[in-house]
Amino acid sequence: MANVLMYSSQVCPYCRMAEKLLATKGITEIEKVLIDLDPSKREEMMQRTGRRTVPQIYIGDTHVGGFDDLSALDKAGGLDKLLQQ
Repeated sequence: MANVLMYSSQVCPYCRMAEKLLATKGITEIEKVLIDLDPSKREEMMQRTGRRTVPQIYIGDTHVGGFDDLSALDKAGGLDKLLQQ
């Protein structure tokens, strides 16, 4: 399974929804970067992704985007392939 990194915050409902979706795919370990605990990580996230909102999800080296992007990728059949890399 691919490594999953998620820029997140402790109070983000979309982050929890993304975690639940990934759990249904067998992903039990997600490297979480909590931007609300370390403001420099928000800057890092914005530099890497060009986006300001969480979650921002990486699967391997691929920036998937937020929860809506993750869900759309799953519905299109691309999430399983990406996770297998």
